[in-house]
Amino acid sequence: MTGNGAATAQQVAERALELSRADGAVVLVSESSTANLRWANNTLTTNGVTQGRTVTVISTVAGAQGTAAAVLSRTGVDLDTIEDLVRAGERAAREAGPAQDAQPLVGARPGESGARWDEPPAGTSIDVFAGFAPALGESFEAARAGGRLLFGFAEHSMTTTYLATSAGLRLKHDQPNGRLELNAKSPDFTRSAWAGTYTKDFGDVDVAALGGQLAQRLDWQKRRVEMPAGRYETLLPPSAVADLYVYLLYTASARDAADGRTVFSAPRGQGAGSGTKVGSRIGAEGLRLWSDPSAPGLETAPFHIAGYSSSNQSVFDNGLATEPVDWVRDGVLERLVTTRHSALATGLPLALSPDNLLMEGAGSASLEEMTRATERGLLLTCLWYIREVDPQSLLLTGLTRDGVYLVEGGEVTGVVNNFRFNESPVDLLGRVAEAGRRERCLPREWNDYFTRTAVPPLRIGDFNMSSVSKAS
Repeated sequence: MTGNGAATAQQVAERALELSRADGAVVLVSESSTANLRWANNTLTTNGVTQGRTVTVISTVAGAQGTAAAVLSRTGVDLDTIEDLVRAGERAAREAGPAQDAQPLVGARPGESGARWDEPPAGTSIDVFAGFAPALGESFEAARAGGRLLFGFAEHSMTTTYLATSAGLRLKHDQPNGRLELNAKSPDFTRSAWAGTYTKDFGDVDVAALGGQLAQRLDWQKRRVEMPAGRYETLLPPSAVADLYVYLLYTASARDAADGRTVFSAPRGQGAGSGTKVGSRIGAEGLRLWSDPSAPGLETAPFHIAGYSSSNQSVFDNGLATEPVDWVRDGVLERLVTTRHSALATGLPLALSPDNLLMEGAGSASLEEMTRATERGLLLTCLWYIREVDPQSLLLTGLTRDGVYLVEGGEVTGVVNNFRFNESPVDLLGRVAEAGRRERCLPREWNDYFTRTAVPPLRIGDFNMSSVSKAS
């Protein structure tokens, strides 16, 4: 049994292809399981495991004006119900207009055996927390003794994706994903601190260290200082940096840039024929921003998985091999996200939408060392409610959260009020005064969608805190 009837994922995929009357078909079957723990007031509140299956059928139909495509997804599909999904997809494809991103479907590559195709799906269970849960209990006791309240959750998921095409491709990938969010609050709820981390299996999570960090931050908040809006020397911890640059990556579409719609669009008459800023300097020397599906601890699928088409991805590219890509190298914009179609249209190299993001500069200092080297400035915890203000400059706005600290003479001397900020992550690349040591982290804003990041803390000499915020 697979948890969704007796049929295996492979059987469902093969049956869908067998039933298809479209000119081409791609089938994605995702088997997922998720284990979670939740706690509040220093007490575990809930735990559980869920399982599910999602089947996505992509049908393509050739016509006089071009190839049309339709994508339909459903849960709980088995051999008895897969035909309904296939037929619905075919009808939708025949009613659709030509797909702008149409390309030949991906077939098996020479020498590729597809040996993993026959393997059963991987899974997770509550046992993934076997080492973490006792340490969490000890953190509850430490918090009680210190007069603190701990809130948060730990979640671990495993998603196995089976990808099959009518062109003969058969691929399988197991993707683990774990995240921990931990909040500490004072008993009167006037002080709050946050920490989070990404993990593959919870075997490397030091919850005691995170709890100690939160205890220190609550202690810093005993002294409060009101400060006005303005530009401040600001230390951005890795979580905040990740949130800004995940947003940058989401907007790094070559197609949108070539159409003149983004910060990566070249001024008229420039851009080496592509209409983009690829090849131009956009950041300080030594800065690198890249993705790598085999990055240790941040591994992602070695092939492209796309359940829908957009300016950043194409369902026609399902199964293409993913490769390491430098987006920014030594401060120069090297690549933008392309599909096969947009690569041809812009003349840029193929660079598929990634599932991880790494960043580094020339420095090696920890955030604590950078703080000790600060004469006067602000130390952030994280950012949230980030929204785009101007796509032409990628100006973002958002709020600080769970602690903005005043640093004086290399020491944290208190907490200040929250701010609304207005900054562009592209503009910040050229204003980085210091980049510290790269470390794996969890974006606070985007961790429902994008968790695998490793970036350094950054020192910005004039970060724009545009107004004071009443948010707490």
